[in-house]
Amino acid sequence: MNKRNFELLGSFTILYIEDEADLLKHTTSVLEDFVKKIYPVQTIDEALEIIKNEKIDVIIADIHLKYSNGLDFLRTVKNDLEMELPSIVTTAFTDTEYLLDAIKLHVDNYIIKPVNIKELLNSLHDVLLPKIQAKEIERSYNIIKTISAVTDSKQVEIIRFIIKNLDHENMLNYSYSEIMEQVDVSKPTVIKLFKQLGDQGILTKIQNKKYLFDETKLPLPENA
Repeated sequence: MNKRNFELLGSFTILYIEDEADLLKHTTSVLEDFVKKIYPVQTIDEALEIIKNEKIDVIIADIHLKYSNGLDFLRTVKNDLEMELPSIVTTAFTDTEYLLDAIKLHVDNYIIKPVNIKELLNSLHDVLLPKIQAKEIERSYNIIKTISAVTDSKQVEIIRFIIKNLDHENMLNYSYSEIMEQVDVSKPTVIKLFKQLGDQGILTKIQNKKYLFDETKLPLPENA
């Protein structure tokens, strides 16, 4: 398999359930360098509170918790909350009963403890790959739609830069000068494009160096 690019994990949010405090702290401290945000919790009640109030992209859950079972939590998420989320389970046991339960719940991966961080990162990359690919396809389509609204080649390069550097919330956090350092364009060209996109509601200035990209305002290609 090709070498995985862990930088791609940087736009995703993880819910991590582990009742061993030291392991929770250690694994979290490593993963937070790779992902957008990680919510480390020790109980199912905490996990339920997080998943009901925060946007979660993937769940890592230990099977054997002090007062509950990680698979029971995943079952609740799937059946009661009606949420389909990628999931990875960890366990110090290899009991076939739990493995079969995990398969029935369509758990994406099953990691035996002690958790190997490289293995966990590889697993995160693989289970999130469909979402990563979907994001890339969506952003490429957004580029095509936006390009249809402009004709200047320099503007096209700026648009590619904008799409590539949007964060998880579709925010662009760059000043004109910082864009000019990355793209060989003049300041008037940047200003002209930002005004054009702003007039169409595609790029809205929230505050200094912070712009919201709204793909719903993008013009459709003529052949769409």
